[in-house]
Formats: sequence, structure tokens, C-alpha cells
Amino acid sequence: MKLHAALYARYSSDQQRAASIEDQFRICRERAAHEGWQVVGTYEDSAVSGASMILRPGIQALLEDARRGRFGILVAEALDRVSRDQADVATVYKHLRFAVVTLAEGEISELHVGLKGRI
Repeated sequence: MKLHAALYARYSSDQQRAASIEDQFRICRERAAHEGWQVVGTYEDSAVSGASMILRPGIQALLEDARRGRFGILVAEALDRVSRDQADVATVYKHLRFAVVTLAEGEISELHVGLKGRI
């Protein structure tokens, strides 16, 4: 049985473009396929800052589906796509502790969560 995966993508500013979302999904799908994970959902937030999760409907839907057990792993391009706020990263990690993988950092651990606030 394949592990169910969710993909998350976000871009935040005028310096980025809407195609950035599809670019992020493309490389995350490639990683999921390489690992043998079945993508069961995609979540996105377009032109929204990563500074807070409250105003991002995509990440809110992702967290709700995680609570429902819809997937077992989250794949994102980088941890800063999920959030730029240390407390929010810790919250996501707490809810998805079983599996958060980014293409930039690899499998996310407590060390990543702790160091995120120092960057």
C-alpha cells in the first residue's frame, strides 16, 4: 500500500508569480513519484505572506485534512513555503509530526523546527 501524500505550495509577493505554485507542485509530484507516494491532495496559498497561518485558507484546509487522517506525509518545496514564523512551523510540525518532507531540507525534525527561529 502506498503512503498517501499531500502537497503544499505558496508564493507571497509581486516578485513571484502564480506559475510558481505549479512549479512547486511539479517538483513535489516528482519527489512523491520517486518515493512511491500517492498524492491525494494539493493545497495552495497564492500571493499570501508566510508570516501567519491564520489568513491562509490553503494551510488551514491542509491542517484540517491532516487531523482527519487524509494523508500521512506532507511534501513542500521548502520549510519557508509552509511558514516563515517559528511558532507556526512548530504548530504544523506538532500536527504533522509523522511526516513533513521538504525538497530543500529533507525530512523535517525537531532540530529544523528549533533552528527555523534562528534564521
